[in-house]
Amino acid sequence: MMSNDQIRIEGGGAGGEGEGSSSRSSTTILIAPSDDHHHPLPPVPPQLSRYESQKRRDWNTFGQYLKNQRPPVPLSQCNYNHVLEFLRYLDQFGKTKVHLHGCPFFGQPEPPGPCTCPLRQAWGSLDALIGRLRAAYEENGGLPENNPFASGSIRVYLREVRDFQAKARGISYKKKKKKRKMQSKPTSSNAHETTATTFQFQSS
Repeated sequence: MMSNDQIRIEGGGAGGEGEGSSSRSSTTILIAPSDDHHHPLPPVPPQLSRYESQKRRDWNTFGQYLKNQRPPVPLSQCNYNHVLEFLRYLDQFGKTKVHLHGCPFFGQPEPPGPCTCPLRQAWGSLDALIGRLRAAYEENGGLPENNPFASGSIRVYLREVRDFQAKARGISYKKKKKKRKMQSKPTSSNAHETTATTFQFQSS
């Protein structure tokens, strides 16, 4: 009995021999079995949000910074001093003009001309960077109590950068408080449904 994957073709021999001839030729053709089942495609990983992508890049950048130290610093031995050095290292790539004491444009938000004061990383950029690295540290197995990005020394440094840049650039970095707006009291038609005053928070 032939399998589904083989077909045998039998025919008469060469030279037009008759039916009584005992010489017959046969050919066996192998046919690959058809695959009716489609292999499922591998699942497509979800696209990372802009925040997650930036957090991953920041984490890789910091890891590379530690490896470039002499000698290299293992992540397990990283402390807040390495983080402070990393923040100062990033200043060379800053794009924010920070006027120094003695500059005629010190304290002016819109200076009328150029000056030789250095470019620095803006306080807001550093603050956001530390927030992403603090989250990435714990997501990669770090313990919250050992998180160098959550150190009080880092908060002090960021506050000093904020205050100095605010004075040097004449810009206030104080966060605006959210205002609470009281809704009108319910009318007599729906007074039985609610008696408590509802507060709606609006961001200024």
